[in-house]
Amino acid sequence: MHETDDREIFQRADRGFASARLGIIGGGQLARMTALAALPLGCEVTVLEQNPLSPAAQLTPLTVTGDWADAETLRQFAARVDVITLENEFVDAAVLRQLEDAGHSVFPTSASIALTQDKLLQKQALVRAGLPVPDCCAVDSPEDLVAAGERLGWPMVVKTRRNGYDGKGNFTVHSPADIPAAWRTLRGDLNELLVEGFWRFTKELAVIVTRGRDGTTATYPVVETVQHHHVCHSVQAPAAIAPELTAQATAIALRAVTAVGAVGSFGVELFLSASGEITINELAPRVHNSGHYTIEACVCSQFENHVRAVLGWPLGCTRLIAPAAVMLNLLGPHRAPGRPHGLARALAIPGAHVHLYGKARCGTGRKMGHITALGQTVGEAMETARQAAHALHFDPIL
Repeated sequence: MHETDDREIFQRADRGFASARLGIIGGGQLARMTALAALPLGCEVTVLEQNPLSPAAQLTPLTVTGDWADAETLRQFAARVDVITLENEFVDAAVLRQLEDAGHSVFPTSASIALTQDKLLQKQALVRAGLPVPDCCAVDSPEDLVAAGERLGWPMVVKTRRNGYDGKGNFTVHSPADIPAAWRTLRGDLNELLVEGFWRFTKELAVIVTRGRDGTTATYPVVETVQHHHVCHSVQAPAAIAPELTAQATAIALRAVTAVGAVGSFGVELFLSASGEITINELAPRVHNSGHYTIEACVCSQFENHVRAVLGWPLGCTRLIAPAAVMLNLLGPHRAPGRPHGLARALAIPGAHVHLYGKARCGTGRKMGHITALGQTVGEAMETARQAAHALHFDPIL
């Protein structure tokens, strides 16, 4: 009698679905939460990361340890999986194109990553699509910054075109006197830079949009994000804005991810002015911090929907299951071991959901975890989340 192994049985069970061998480039907390969403769906998850004990690698024995810029490492990784996705936008699009040329499925695609990982190209793509973005231009010298300031006005924001996140790679220039410091801090002699006009906003909004391989989309609630020093501290869902602004923000986000050919969950960061104007700050071609609340607060999280999208599966419902939700980031206050004290006290707070990322070391401003809470109002959810967050603390390394 012919014996069929488990993999063949699985593949025969539903040939309408793509294979469930999912590879994730990057092993941080975003990959960890993506893997946590993929595993209950029967996916085999392989992680590529330099750190063999990365947050995501702790969940799966199928880890390739190495540099994602190394061709041989990538080849070994790609041979183990059927679909490749990313937890960050730092993998060069040309490297992803090599994987596609070799016959591997990569989502988001190299073309989509090429349009989004370079912030100037991203803004240009959005402008071509008729979408609102702050006025911006490339700068190649401190003299270009002076000329940009004369055209855009002061203050303005200087950014690295690539590899900036959580305030790293941004510098607000208030006058020509700040230009030398900005150029030095952002290493303008080595990095390509752009400059944007300062957009005066009253709220920062965000929308997670998941787009499938076939172009179907699922949009999550418009949320308000609260930033300090360019780092997200809290997310409030839904945003306390008028229904017409909610509809406008959602429509802009949908058009933005379509403009860059997104596949998977993308974060769309928006600014809202006092006069009710909405403009796009940036796109993140991946699951996003502003969508972490969806794990507990929505029928289908941004992470599960990302897995569904890149594997070609139907998208899930994005509806909130409670009237309001809040997410608080647990940010490192200083250098310390990665596991906080007070977990038992935090878990004793009714309604608080604690997520720790399994990082070995805590650093100032480093995202070590988050707390989510649901409630009848944002205020109620915020109070629950804050109680749990205040229960946790990191002892410094002396």
